[in-house]
Amino acid sequence: MKLSYSTWGMPNVPIEVAVQHCAMLGFDGLELTVIPGWATDAASLSADERKRIRRLYDEHELELCGFSGNVPLMAATAEKRAEAMRRFRTYLELAAEMQHPGEALIVTTTSGALPEDWHDVRDALVECLGSMAAYAGTLGVGVGIEPHVGTALHRPDDVLWVVEEVNHPALTVHFDISHFNVQGMDMDEVVRKLAPVSLHTHVKDERGIAPNHEFLIPGEGDMDYPRYLTGMQRAGYAGHIVVEVSLMVQSRPDYDPLAAATQSYQVLAAAFETSGIQRASNRA
Repeated sequence: MKLSYSTWGMPNVPIEVAVQHCAMLGFDGLELTVIPGWATDAASLSADERKRIRRLYDEHELELCGFSGNVPLMAATAEKRAEAMRRFRTYLELAAEMQHPGEALIVTTTSGALPEDWHDVRDALVECLGSMAAYAGTLGVGVGIEPHVGTALHRPDDVLWVVEEVNHPALTVHFDISHFNVQGMDMDEVVRKLAPVSLHTHVKDERGIAPNHEFLIPGEGDMDYPRYLTGMQRAGYAGHIVVEVSLMVQSRPDYDPLAAATQSYQVLAAAFETSGIQRASNRA
């Protein structure tokens, strides 16, 4: 496994600063957030800028470990759903453009809608993900669907059902354990079920049970990272463990995105050591 970070926690940080800081800390990879409101919004990136960003990663020996392209697919109206699918396709195209030969980068998103809407939207979600996966397959990239607390797709068994129904190699699970922890689910059991069908992750810290929960910076809450890492390794996961700093944390008046990355690295790197798990870094 590798230890990486997401620019989700760095919406206003210039990408050259984010890359340099994360490389200096020792992260193995950096996920690029490409949605509106972020400095690296895909719509604002010229062809030259996309090449420049990839060169930055390469020069700092930092892996581009995926794209955060959250567009809740099951929006409230047919018009909004069509727009979400259109925008997500542009993120898949961006991933295909920026990836190196031999890579198959993953773009992540959520289902949207509410938990109580699951039975009303599940067939439409399967159809949507099937369409997105088929397009991703033609581009040589992947779709990572993220189960998320408070959305229609939030239970492990429903995730497995979606993967089976879509049945396309370009669809994988973007597995953020925090969304199950705050539902009070047993972490070991969730990892056992979802790690084998996941090719991308997020981790954060958390406290409390939804809806009375907090997402936190690693080291601030109750998350048992050594237990999690051990379970992921046991389940055969060999990809990136990607730290995400939530919007809850970013809303703090004193939020410092670089300090959050530093603390995240220190906590997760120590957890790898405590677990006795050697990171599979490609860095020199």
